[in-house]
Amino acid sequence: MGANAAYEPLIGIMQQRRSVRRYTREPVSDGLLQRLLEAAQTAPSAGNLQARDFIVVRDPNMKHELAEAAYGQFFISMAPIVLVGCANIARSRTVYGQRAELYAVQDVTIAAAYLQLAAEAAGVATCWIGAFDEQRVIRALSVPTDVRAVLMLPIGYPDERPSATPRMNRSQFTHNERWGSPLT
Repeated sequence: MGANAAYEPLIGIMQQRRSVRRYTREPVSDGLLQRLLEAAQTAPSAGNLQARDFIVVRDPNMKHELAEAAYGQFFISMAPIVLVGCANIARSRTVYGQRAELYAVQDVTIAAAYLQLAAEAAGVATCWIGAFDEQRVIRALSVPTDVRAVLMLPIGYPDERPSATPRMNRSQFTHNERWGSPLT
């Protein structure tokens, strides 16, 4: 059975996506933002609990606060929008008890990945930010105690086109049946 016709275009989007750290001043429309959030909403989640939330930040002062919380990654504040992806542990806990945090973190990360691919397809850029002072972000955004701030995604029209970064050979990260057994 041959590959679906959508396979090649999707792989192309994945391969052209880059982490962009320079954005134009052109605003991202509310309509496009809604489409990106719809893409995130289509992502699978543990038990379909959708234990993920996104905080949309447009306020320049708040974006600056987020950039400071991200150890001075001030390019974050230059994007028209910064999304903060949160793992909703409380929502996950309704089913998963002690495993709730792990599943909620997985839920928000896959939703953010879907959003990044949709952004690339729509011509807007993102950059996954995982290095930040989580407690500072939580305080700044009034995030409840049973929710974790997991990632930030600045979103805007790219003002640069970074080169592709080297990738490991598949044989370096794939194993057959057990660790260390090469996949041939």
